[in-house]
Amino acid sequence: MKTLKDVKIGETVKVVKLHGEGAIKRRIMDMGITKGVEVHIRKVAPLGDPIEVTVRGYELSLRKADAEMIEIA
Repeated sequence: MKTLKDVKIGETVKVVKLHGEGAIKRRIMDMGITKGVEVHIRKVAPLGDPIEVTVRGYELSLRKADAEMIEIA
């Protein structure tokens, strides 16, 4: 299983599945990250946390823990 955390800078990937439960999953979905949406990796902080992505035309920062819950293809 490949997650959003494993993607290199500059790549665009498609979300296959969201893992996690309850409030955490809901928060990720509220940010616009849902099944089938394309996510472009813009930047990664020097220590790997957070990750800056572009989703649905806007920029978003994700924690590494949240990125691990997003399965991609």
